[in-house]
Amino acid sequence: MTVLAFLGALGLLVAIHEWGHYRMAVACGVKVETFSIGLGRPLWRWRSRHPFPQQETEFLICWIPLGGYVKMLEHDISQISPEDKSMALSRQPLWKRTAIVSAGPLANLIFAAVLFCSIGWIGQFETKPILASPRPGSVAESAGLIGGELVLRAGVSPSSMHDIVSMEALNWWAIQQNFLHEELWLDVESGDGQRLHKFSLNDALSSNSTSHETMGLSALGWDGAWSAPVIGEIQPGLAAERSGLQPGDLVLSVDAISVKDARTLRTFIRSSRDGVQKKPQMWAIQRPGVGLIRLEVTPDLITEKGMQLGRVGAYIGAPAQRVWVQAGLWDGLIRGIWQTRELIGMTLGMIRQLLTGQASLDNLAGPLSMAEYAGQSASFGFTAYLSYLALISVNLGVFNLLPLPILDGGHLLYYLYEAMTGRAPTAQWLDVLQRGGLLILLALMLFSFFNDLVRMGWVTDFF
Repeated sequence: MTVLAFLGALGLLVAIHEWGHYRMAVACGVKVETFSIGLGRPLWRWRSRHPFPQQETEFLICWIPLGGYVKMLEHDISQISPEDKSMALSRQPLWKRTAIVSAGPLANLIFAAVLFCSIGWIGQFETKPILASPRPGSVAESAGLIGGELVLRAGVSPSSMHDIVSMEALNWWAIQQNFLHEELWLDVESGDGQRLHKFSLNDALSSNSTSHETMGLSALGWDGAWSAPVIGEIQPGLAAERSGLQPGDLVLSVDAISVKDARTLRTFIRSSRDGVQKKPQMWAIQRPGVGLIRLEVTPDLITEKGMQLGRVGAYIGAPAQRVWVQAGLWDGLIRGIWQTRELIGMTLGMIRQLLTGQASLDNLAGPLSMAEYAGQSASFGFTAYLSYLALISVNLGVFNLLPLPILDGGHLLYYLYEAMTGRAPTAQWLDVLQRGGLLILLALMLFSFFNDLVRMGWVTDFF
């Protein structure tokens, strides 16, 4: 399952990418000699029975499923027949060559948007819109919310409210506001009935130092959906096991202070210290089949970003409740485009962090990780696999636009140089840059493959 899911995803996304180059080349009047999915010896080759005018493209499927290529007519002009010279890539104006190179990554990004739209139209399980406890001092806390409220409707005024079906839909709606209005309203249901709550976006900006682009539930004070303060998987030898905690324990209070949800419990744990010393806590717990018990828990101290924080060595929180959501035609289209845009931004942000040293290169995942995620997503269902395809398609599109020789972005960099200077880089420089780009790409592939081996425990990380 894992191997088939991975090879299927890779083959499809490579085909989409190369088809973008191929179709744009044909549209620009460039002769395409070969369209190959895979590398190495061909397993299957054919020519179209109804080719495009003046095209005699040979299509190949090769035995190494780790890439592909589109070979266009771009040999030495003296070796090309007179009738084909006008169809050589090198004879095309700069804007056509730029369009052809850009079409591959663009095809991947468009394909991701189509997948996200399709997921919305097909339907999937999403998080039920039950609010977590807000951060102390946040706009949400000032509005009187304490956590556990079910959001029924949202709007910019009490007279213009619409239904909210999931936490994802609520966050999408909140992001869309982006300070276009000064107030937001939520209609929520809790143990004491149904009430309207008003939020000021200007207050959200001032209290969170949030930019126009990053507004959403986080800016209002929420870090996620409500989750019960239940103990999950416990790591051996750490504070949770030493204290006698067990999976399934429901934490009722810490030091006689009521625990509302998993976020509150995590806050108690992280802030547990007396100066630089460990600080014991008294937990009241509801244990299945046993009843109410009390345990003394002393979180271990770890250093994270220069701060000492408590940790117990256990997963905190029960899975959030889920609901089935299916979008309409227009809503699914808009949301799919938005999801693609957000994923592009996240991918660019991670690349920036890697280049600036804000994120470790250990975060690079290689083919083994990709194969594992492919198998996991396929086992979760059709829409989960489509989400995986969309994620990889965006990463493939963005990665190919990096200004690295041998990638599409490197060719676009050559064209930028040509546009600015009026002449193309010399053949000698192109050879040096291509070789350098290939070495960098191979180094990244080997490093990411090594990360996979370390993560899976097959080798030891000595760095």
